[in-house]
Amino acid sequence: MANDGSTTSGRPWADLPRELADHMRPHLDEVADDMIQEIQTRVREYDRPGDGSYSGTLRLAVERVLHFFVERVADPGHDPAPVTDFFRAIGRGEAGEGRSLDAMQTAMRVGGMVAWRRMTEGAEALQVPPRTLGAVGEVLMQFQDELAHAAAEGFSQAKAAVAGEMQRRRKRLLDLLFADPPAAQEAIADLAAAAHWPVPRTVAAVALGRHHADTRQPAFPPDVLADLTRRTPSLIIPDPDGPGRAKLVDRALSGTLAVVGPTVPLMEAARSIQWARKTLCLVQRGVIEADSGVIRSVEHMSTLILFQDEGLITSLADLRLAPLAHLRASQQDRLAETLLAWLQSGRNANEVAMRLHVHPQTVRYRLRQLEELFGDQLLDPDLRFDLEIVLRARALLADNAGERIMPPARAAVGESGEVVSLRRG
Repeated sequence: MANDGSTTSGRPWADLPRELADHMRPHLDEVADDMIQEIQTRVREYDRPGDGSYSGTLRLAVERVLHFFVERVADPGHDPAPVTDFFRAIGRGEAGEGRSLDAMQTAMRVGGMVAWRRMTEGAEALQVPPRTLGAVGEVLMQFQDELAHAAAEGFSQAKAAVAGEMQRRRKRLLDLLFADPPAAQEAIADLAAAAHWPVPRTVAAVALGRHHADTRQPAFPPDVLADLTRRTPSLIIPDPDGPGRAKLVDRALSGTLAVVGPTVPLMEAARSIQWARKTLCLVQRGVIEADSGVIRSVEHMSTLILFQDEGLITSLADLRLAPLAHLRASQQDRLAETLLAWLQSGRNANEVAMRLHVHPQTVRYRLRQLEELFGDQLLDPDLRFDLEIVLRARALLADNAGERIMPPARAAVGESGEVVSLRRG
């Protein structure tokens, strides 16, 4: 402290007169009583007459603060670790009990006001210079800030630890729900309780198309189980068909490549994520378009069925599209496109022309070619069904990903006799 009693910037403790500590020590018990009474009167959370342990903790905290304050006035180099560690532990305890720091911070302000009031009364009796009294007020506020910071640090550490443990439990719960065969229902119920996750009746799984390490992480509702660290980042959405849930999910996943699997009972979550992943794979290949926001598997079930076993589809295509095998790829494409449109339009040539945006005469020419190539096969409903299946799969691949289901190359097919008429209208 300078000779005129002012404080030196950054050194408020070192600038206090050491003898002030000797004047404070005899009054610490009285000040502690006043502080406790005022805190219990003004902070309802600390007024617990029937809780002796809580009152004892409050007194211990107040006395530690007062004694440390006085010892630091006497020795500015006095180690603050014991008292800051104590308040760090208090912060952790508040977090562990599920409380905020509001009550503790209020109690600290009330205690500080009582301490300041007693100091000003004692300073008047001792005729302490105003600048010295100001320096005492400065270190008092600094001391309060140090303790508040320590409590907040402990509180944050505890919250982070709890959140980390809760997240680990939720990821483990996700693992159990996605297990195939499914985990025991009792195990899922126990882990759900430990993870504070209300067990829903139905769920839908979500497969995300990319990792989020370098992007904005979506803000999911608290009841959504999420693990973005998986090779395919995944979610479980409880009660996905509830009021407003679809919009909530769409909003959370906005800007993210995401596929929502079908809604299933909780114990069938593995089935939902399997279909979500299959759908995502087809989206990434370009078979299913991804330009309409969040994608839902149930809107693409026929495509999923078609591509459930691509080897089987390819074998069927080899068999049913064999009459096209001797043609150039461009000819195969035109005739396959025309045949699919003809099958889908109820075998109406005019509607085929409208679908393909070509002249009806062009369609009739192509249909005659198809009649010559396929012959009586086109009269068989079962064979027409097979043809539509493989042509739909071929069109999906060709239109969206540049892939093709091609018939095997073979020798040229000769004319099959009399031409069967495909034209209707």
